[in-house]
Amino acid sequence: MKRIAIISGKGVLPSLLAEEAKRMGYHVMMILLEPIADVQDGCADEVRRINVGRLGEIIDVLKDSGVQETVMAGKVSKGLLYRGGIRPDMRALKLMLGLKDRKDDTILQAITDEIESEGIRMLRTTDLAGDMLMPEGVLTRRRPTRREEKDIEFGFRVAKEIGRLDIGQTVVVKERAVMAVEAIEGTDEAILRGGRLAGEGAVVVKVSKPQQDMRYDVPVVGTGTLRAMVEARAGLIAVEAGAALILQREEMTAAADDAGISIVGVVERG
Repeated sequence: MKRIAIISGKGVLPSLLAEEAKRMGYHVMMILLEPIADVQDGCADEVRRINVGRLGEIIDVLKDSGVQETVMAGKVSKGLLYRGGIRPDMRALKLMLGLKDRKDDTILQAITDEIESEGIRMLRTTDLAGDMLMPEGVLTRRRPTRREEKDIEFGFRVAKEIGRLDIGQTVVVKERAVMAVEAIEGTDEAILRGGRLAGEGAVVVKVSKPQQDMRYDVPVVGTGTLRAMVEARAGLIAVEAGAALILQREEMTAAADDAGISIVGVVERG
């Protein structure tokens, strides 16, 4: 039986990928990154818990277990670098000291290269999550207003630019003005911050980076995103179709309908 490891951060995505991998015939190992991993019980055939900073230990476990394919899934906040909670081993320290900067892509590409240098293939998240890709069009009962359509178009351009700079993937806008730009705090906190400035009716736009590598940092929205929108009193979320994941789509769409929030999949226009 083929063996796959899911290197798991926070959120429900690792569990969903584990379930899909098992349906595809894989023996699934889950490596839970402590102290952040949040995974449902019973979704993997075996589980290992390793501190997020112990890259050498992670690679040793992969090799010793005969794993030849792996995937990274779930949120790993870069804020851990500044708040503590990471206990780096020598391999991780060497990697971090060799980085040209500490942008998300720089760190994740270096980790990917380090794992693949040991003959372990890093899969694209979409290899296991094709059914979770955001579709194009309106998913909810409520359709965008004309003002919201203008905000989507404006916000999409802004979000692509901050993505190109590897700052974040999400912006909050209202009446074609930027209320918040996602940075190190993550999508949900950016939504809450933007909502405090915008008041009711903000538009959230989430896209992939122009240079997006689907092996890591794939944009994701889910029920947690929707809860942040309800708290922020935002009116609509636009997500790049075919380039971002929407988790638990039916549950999220039903909750959005109950809250009067519109969910829209949009594509980049030339």
